[in-house]
Amino acid sequence: MFKGEEAIQRKPRLGMLLPTRALLMGNGRPADMEPVLEIARMAEEAGLDSVWVGDSLTAKPRPEPLTALAAVAARTSRVRLGTAVLLAALRHPVSLAQAAGTVELISGGRLVLAVGVGGAFNEAQRREWWNAGVDPATRASRFEEVVSVARRLLAGETVTHHGRHFHLEGVSVEPASPRGAVPVLVACHWRANVDRQFRRAAEFGDGYMSISDHPHEYVKVGERVRDLSAELGRDPAGMEAAFYVTVNLNDDEAVAAEEADRFLHGYYGINIWDERWGPYGPPELAADRIRAYADAGADTVIVRFASFDQPGQMRVFIERVVPEVYGRG
Repeated sequence: MFKGEEAIQRKPRLGMLLPTRALLMGNGRPADMEPVLEIARMAEEAGLDSVWVGDSLTAKPRPEPLTALAAVAARTSRVRLGTAVLLAALRHPVSLAQAAGTVELISGGRLVLAVGVGGAFNEAQRREWWNAGVDPATRASRFEEVVSVARRLLAGETVTHHGRHFHLEGVSVEPASPRGAVPVLVACHWRANVDRQFRRAAEFGDGYMSISDHPHEYVKVGERVRDLSAELGRDPAGMEAAFYVTVNLNDDEAVAAEEADRFLHGYYGINIWDERWGPYGPPELAADRIRAYADAGADTVIVRFASFDQPGQMRVFIERVVPEVYGRG
């Protein structure tokens, strides 16, 4: 059976991006994390599979993702806790492993690390790398070392590693994962058309995640990653496929599009990939898009609201999108 057919038959798992970036986009500094924690609570009570947080240091400010997930872990009991995506190359593998192991311990083994190389497409992004002491030209090779070493440390190994960026001699980290491993999803996109990203997913990941592909492109991502995984002797059937959609839910399409445009300009500084975001409009359109990605092979579809009213969007999503995706019976 084609993977897309299997996915739509059993329906995708739904995840929700928590509004850690949106928390800092209002007027003044937030007093607490309650708006983020409330969305996480709503997601768990609605039966969603997972909640996720994004990452940025200075280019798109937000709470640090693993610290934020530790707080979410203490308020929830079932949902998976993911990063979408963590900029692994901003971190040292030892400190990353310790932080991730701590979230694993607090959550009882619910962490998923979706990781990406990250961009350096504008001045704010380039400054972000330099602010962390990282030459942005080295971020891809640094990413591979960080992910490889951190995975071994989280598995409880004692690691000796001498690479281009890091040198470790007999290092182990506690707490390691109580499961003996933390699932890793690697960001890759068909539109980028760089073969190395697919190879990274096949080599370093337990799955892959895309954010910018149309459904027909996402099919090609899955085919390429699974083919490369098989070449490496890994079981492609065991890989999780995730996709991240951006929506605004409003029966008035013009109102939805206008708010989404304002939100995404505030989020990124520019509205990148404008034609690849969406849909903006009636909730049924969002349900159709989620089903389209499930049909294209996504096991997990993560939803982000391009809206300044995150709780309101969440209520509409639970009332009108989730029943459409999962059936009303």
